[in-house]
Amino acid sequence: MVKGDDAIRRKKNKENRKRMRKESSAVSARVAAIIAAKKRRKSGKRRICEGMCFSLPTPDDPFNDGHESTSFNRKKTKKSDPLQRGTGVSRSDNGAMPKKDVSSRNPRKVEKREDQKEKAANQKNEQIKLLASNSVKGQRISISLGKTKSQLFGNSEVCGQQRGPHGNSESPSKFFVLCLNAIQSALQHASAFNCDIGRPLIANIWGAEYWKCYSVGLDIMETTGACSIEQIAWMVSTAADTIARKEKEGLSIASPFLLFLVQSQEKAMKIRSVCKPLKALGIHTVSLHPGASLEHQIHGLKSCEPEFLVSTPERLLELVSLKAIDLSGVSLMVVDELETFAKADFLDKLKSIRQCVSRDSQTVIFNNSSGHISTAVVQNLLRDPISRLCFSDSLANQSACITQCVDVSVSEDEKLSWGVEVLEKMPRSKLYFQPRKVLFVVGTDNKAQVWLTTLRAKGYSISNESSSDGSQADNSEKSMVVSVSVKEHVGSMDIEDFEVAIIVDFLPSIDGYTEILTRMARHSVNGVLHSLLCEEDAPVVKPLIEILEQCGQAVPEALRNMYDSTPMLDH
Repeated sequence: MVKGDDAIRRKKNKENRKRMRKESSAVSARVAAIIAAKKRRKSGKRRICEGMCFSLPTPDDPFNDGHESTSFNRKKTKKSDPLQRGTGVSRSDNGAMPKKDVSSRNPRKVEKREDQKEKAANQKNEQIKLLASNSVKGQRISISLGKTKSQLFGNSEVCGQQRGPHGNSESPSKFFVLCLNAIQSALQHASAFNCDIGRPLIANIWGAEYWKCYSVGLDIMETTGACSIEQIAWMVSTAADTIARKEKEGLSIASPFLLFLVQSQEKAMKIRSVCKPLKALGIHTVSLHPGASLEHQIHGLKSCEPEFLVSTPERLLELVSLKAIDLSGVSLMVVDELETFAKADFLDKLKSIRQCVSRDSQTVIFNNSSGHISTAVVQNLLRDPISRLCFSDSLANQSACITQCVDVSVSEDEKLSWGVEVLEKMPRSKLYFQPRKVLFVVGTDNKAQVWLTTLRAKGYSISNESSSDGSQADNSEKSMVVSVSVKEHVGSMDIEDFEVAIIVDFLPSIDGYTEILTRMARHSVNGVLHSLLCEEDAPVVKPLIEILEQCGQAVPEALRNMYDSTPMLDH
């Protein structure tokens, strides 16, 4: 008996379902989810727009107009290299395949289609120009339509390093954008998104700066306080993208990959809620806090190997002591609200956790305090060179981890011996990866020549920039490179790489002092600013004391006595 078409179709569908079940069981949950999502997209009405589905908009092509002219065949054939098939087709000199012959197309239709595309693109570009500019915290940010993605996110170059150990490219991947959109959709649906609904997370300016710092593998110090929902979303999406890249390269990922240290159970639950949408993409997050029993958390860690771990320090150390978790494979550690750990006397616990984590791991610290205790902890947790992230106009935030030392001189003759003594007491290169760059600020060119002669005689290496005769830097056993500049020229110098600045002749106004304080040591947590004041500097004593108090620095007794002994000043 001949079978009908319906029976044949049912049998074929049954075989397809069995084959799909067998294939899905042979792969991980994450790969199965990606395969299922791809099949759902390809089974829809927009299958011919496959290029739109698998391509992201760029500043050059924000509406993916470049994919409209691409033709797709209904029946896919396996692509192979003509050179391997031996068909005689050769590539061009630059390795590209020869273009197809389009002479057989109707020229009128092609010209009409090109005119329509150009007209539509012009209209969309005009709309983008009106909406592209954005102002964030006093900084004017303009998105140029002529920029590529690598220009928008920077060239990932800080302190001479090109790419970090995470292997991130110059711009985010499609999987990163997928993670970020999943978090934003979940937060909007749960009414927990506290920023502008119309502004997507991908347009966050802080996130773009974080991506550049993270990509080069440097430790990051954020000086504006506790992390926000947008910052959490960028950090976890970046970590998830790194995991996907490494797995695609065939590398094994230790668990956990990301360790997020928080001070309270409430903050741990908040961060976990932001990471929860990533579970569908194969990224699991576990929160550890005193609110749950220790046995329950140990059982959960054994049954699930989380990629992300959010924990309070005390509970984490308990689990480490019981050998319920291994932190040696952590690649990224984030410390939120370091000042709250200092107030709760948890700084020793942070140091213990840092010793359990590999020294090669990357560390991100959110800190809003510039006191002596906070600076000491940051110096213990981070390693130079670092990247600073500060979107605040506060002087204390911009000068975080820079120690300010002020001395009072009685005579002009004491300045030379004072400066040499300060230089001699500095730590040597065994504590640093590179020689320390030191900047001397003096009053006149004649004094600059005297200082250059004295420092050369002491055996210090002189920077080419400070040498007036153009001679090369001296070879010295000293682990410092010294530059001498006249105070009038400091404003035009690039001093962000100078770890130490010594102001021998104080600047005419306090604004020059704050400019040096906020521009120096941008890649270090060991910055030091020395200043020497004389009697003629009495007008700047009061504002200098205010700056020291604002930054949480100790005010020397000699400086207070100088202020009290000047009756002509406006107290």
